[in-house]
Amino acid sequence: MLPEPYRLHRRTDFARTVRQGRRIGRRDLVVHVLLADGQEANRDHPSIRVGGPRFGLIVSKAVGNAVVRHRVARRLRHICASVAADLPEGADVVLRALPGAADTASDELQRQLRAGLRKLGVLTGSES
Repeated sequence: MLPEPYRLHRRTDFARTVRQGRRIGRRDLVVHVLLADGQEANRDHPSIRVGGPRFGLIVSKAVGNAVVRHRVARRLRHICASVAADLPEGADVVLRALPGAADTASDELQRQLRAGLRKLGVLTGSES
């Protein structure tokens, strides 16, 4: 799955990424990205980075009941792990699952995530 150094935990990190980062909407996901490579993002709120891009997930009750939400979150974590090698180390990514994500295939979710990251200009590696 997604190793610990690749996860966003703190509320402030989520809020900073959503508020200060760039955003793009896809059919079943909203992708928020903040490049925190020592620029303006970390000036006011420094954070300790262990390495690698960090991912956070927002899966609200609009997606479904608890079982459905956890299933969507597990699938998104798996997708994030496969995309992590293609992102810059200083990237914070927050994925907001939209209600359609519950019924969307994992391959399609991964395609939407990669397309969003590519459009935002942060996807650096292979296009698989």
